Amino acid sequence: MKRVNKFVNATALVALVTGSMVASAPTRPDYPVTTADATGQSSKHPAANPLVAKSPKAYAVGQASWYGKDFDGKPTASGEPYDMYELTAAHRTLPLGSWVKVTNLRNRRWILVRINDRGPVPLQRIIDLSYSAARILNMSGRGIAKVRLDLVRAPEQTSDMAMLTPPR
Repeated sequence: MKRVNKFVNATALVALVTGSMVASAPTRPDYPVTTADATGQSSKHPAANPLVAKSPKAYAVGQASWYGKDFDGKPTASGEPYDMYELTAAHRTLPLGSWVKVTNLRNRRWILVRINDRGPVPLQRIIDLSYSAARILNMSGRGIAKVRLDLVRAPEQTSDMAMLTPPR
């Protein structure tokens, strides 16, 4: 039951960070959003995502894979134990602790993950995702997917964010 709660908590965190209940929001920075100004007139303007880096060019595009049960609880390169239900990933060169927006190019679902490990081992892959991240991207059945990686600033944790689990 603890694992299910962690997955639910991870999904709730995605909703808080992305402002969406699913991780399938449009990934184009110029996606039109209709808003009303103070006079009640509606206008269309590009949506601004404060977490995504300003460059529209992808950091990398390639194959992603995921890892799960066999590594659960084992230490990662960052020193923390791997938890397959957290939204984390392994990358060969990005600094540990950096955040990446991973977009599944097949279905346009995306998620923010924190780099906490080194990998992936197969050279033809560019990132290894946790089980939960892969599941949100709908790639857990196939095991691999073509993805786009975009570097993002770390989400700020403010007092406005809900606490997903009780303090220990």
